[in-house]
Amino acid sequence: MSEKQDSIKKEQLINALKTVHDPEIPLNIYDLGLIYGIDIQEDHRVQITMTLTNANCPVADDLVRRVQQVIQEVPGVASVELELVFDPPWTKEKMSDAAMLELGLL
Repeated sequence: MSEKQDSIKKEQLINALKTVHDPEIPLNIYDLGLIYGIDIQEDHRVQITMTLTNANCPVADDLVRRVQQVIQEVPGVASVELELVFDPPWTKEKMSDAAMLELGLL
């Protein structure tokens, strides 16, 4: 692994994702469980697999753009590839305990 790749830590990417909030639910997309995968490639590309709470989300384009932007800003990231998927569909069970507690579901 190169020094540049070593500098890209999954925790940094998660922290960046936690700055992006779903406009319909006042929580970050990571704790909501909208991020299905984070993969750091050897050539410093970051692949994100994510979903939305609703396939007809009116701000889907803005949310995807924001995710790409915050990941691209992480030092060492060469590029971002984002795959938006709807299978498996998002359910509230995908939320972190912290998110469920915040919404009063625990």
